[in-house]
Amino acid sequence: MIVKVQEKDFIAEKEIQELKNNCMEIPGAINSFIGYVRNFSNEKKLTSLTIEHYSGMTEKMLLEISTKASQKWPLLGTLIIHRYGKLNIGDQIVLAASASLHRNAAFEATQFIMDYLKTKAPFWKSEEINNQNKWVLSRREDEQALKKWED
Repeated sequence: MIVKVQEKDFIAEKEIQELKNNCMEIPGAINSFIGYVRNFSNEKKLTSLTIEHYSGMTEKMLLEISTKASQKWPLLGTLIIHRYGKLNIGDQIVLAASASLHRNAAFEATQFIMDYLKTKAPFWKSEEINNQNKWVLSRREDEQALKKWED
């Protein structure tokens, strides 16, 4: 399990190669998701997005999410990188990846990781719109997506 919470940008190909290198076996599949800062939110043009987190607790929670994914699917490894600080339109925010012998486990585990990240990880987002900052509230759709994974 690889977990990184960082301010600096990342190179997805390099990070996925690190995941592959950390696997005990050669994965048959690595599924990945990269999230970017959108240019619109609720039909309003964004200027930037600022992400804050609770250091120490955040990393612990991301490891917990990775562990849960590994308990649900036969994974060879997981990767979560989440950025914080002020991000501009088009910047990368998050990289989540799962390695497995088979594609279905990798696909589902990565979606699970993202659904949990959106709802359970201690990150707070503030959108800048028209020179005003507004905290982003949790979305009902994200909470509903999480329910499909609950036992």
